[in-house]
Amino acid sequence: MRGKVALVTGAGRGIGAAVAEALAKEGATVAAVDLAEPDGVHGYAADVSDVDAVESVVDRVERELGPIDVLVNVAGVLHTAQITEISDADWRHTFAVNTDGVFHLSRAVTRRMVPRGRGVVVTVASNSAGVPRMGMAAYAASKAASVMFTRCLGLELAAHGIRCNVVNPGSTDTRMQRDMWADEQGAQRVIAGSPETFKVGIPLGRLADPADIADAVVFLASDRARHITMQDLYVDGGATLRA
Repeated sequence: MRGKVALVTGAGRGIGAAVAEALAKEGATVAAVDLAEPDGVHGYAADVSDVDAVESVVDRVERELGPIDVLVNVAGVLHTAQITEISDADWRHTFAVNTDGVFHLSRAVTRRMVPRGRGVVVTVASNSAGVPRMGMAAYAASKAASVMFTRCLGLELAAHGIRCNVVNPGSTDTRMQRDMWADEQGAQRVIAGSPETFKVGIPLGRLADPADIADAVVFLASDRARHITMQDLYVDGGATLRA
């Protein structure tokens, strides 16, 4: 990754911060983008659901750091509720960030990659994109949409030397995950699974660390994955049984 410029959204915490750190350790110059400017050398503030803000930040990154070689879409939000109870506002907000945000960034960056004949896009989605989850319909649907969007993007841009892949994490030790726990036993309940909600546990017996997800992203972003595109890699300890 040395000498490459990478733009990472959702880089202020959790998986996004881990991805930004891992890419930087591999030698990339990382533009860390979040709602509030992340700490670090190259932090940028932007709302990924705002198309004008996205165009502005992409222009600024290319002016200040150079042509973007790697885009990693990590920014995401989670609103949990039963389908009959979820509000219109929460539904719209979920898709505005998780799906529209991926579209806005991917379009803005790949428009610039196409004339250069190179580039990589990695979208961090969720294993819920492939397996139904109770109380998570908006999140799962928005992530499933971003998965198929990224695969279609990879098909359209393959002729331009641009690879597009997806990493689907399972339960990962982040603030988003911990916010769903009722008490300190939350992690063990996630690992064990919950038959009453038809949720399988984690066969490997542990939550993912954000670094586990970042390692998969770095691999797909690197030249070691130069012949891999339009794939979605599940990094979930076997939790979906790859259904």
